[in-house]
Amino acid sequence: MVQKAKILLVDDRPENLLALEAILSALDQTLVRASSGEEALKALLTDDFAVILLDVQMPGMDGFETAAHIKRRERTRDIPIIFLTAINHGPHHTFRGYAAGAVDYISKPFDPWVLRAKVSVFVELYMKNCQLREQAALLRLQLEGGGQPAGDSKEPAGLLAELSARLAAVEEQAEALSKQLDDDAADAAAVATAAHLERKLTGLRRALDALEPGAGGGTPRLPSQN
Repeated sequence: MVQKAKILLVDDRPENLLALEAILSALDQTLVRASSGEEALKALLTDDFAVILLDVQMPGMDGFETAAHIKRRERTRDIPIIFLTAINHGPHHTFRGYAAGAVDYISKPFDPWVLRAKVSVFVELYMKNCQLREQAALLRLQLEGGGQPAGDSKEPAGLLAELSARLAAVEEQAEALSKQLDDDAADAAAVATAAHLERKLTGLRRALDALEPGAGGGTPRLPSQN
């Protein structure tokens, strides 16, 4: 069963949160509400999120300050942030948003289809990263168990074949996603994230290939999961 990604919606106005939920419900992911920057930071302490939709103008801690806190935390600094604003902003205001770590800056009222499409890209990238971490964990068990994880009845060759097949499926999906991003002229941040994912997949494939009989070369080194 594939676990759903979590999307954090941050806005001090309940009607705006309701509108966001209506727009993003078609993605069939888990939508989490936060009515303030403080509430958003609290949610980020315990849960992992694929993307954050963050209102700029909020009483108390505004969107810029909230984003700064998010980017300072090691656990949350890589989560994509999409700023939502009702302000008729100029270049300086937009620059401040990107400087705070946003991957996109959307003015209200926004096109629901465009917002949903942008969010779906980051959800897909998040899901591929989750799959990659799962494959890396299985491979690490293979290495640390001397060829066969404890309690696994599979022969080493059979386990390697299964790992290779799972990795191939993720590689195929990542390649399709990268092609889609290229065709759609997507945001530079999404393209960079996809490229980073492909580099990690390449490192994992090399480590897995090194385990094949006759490959030699000693114990392979797993790619970083950062």
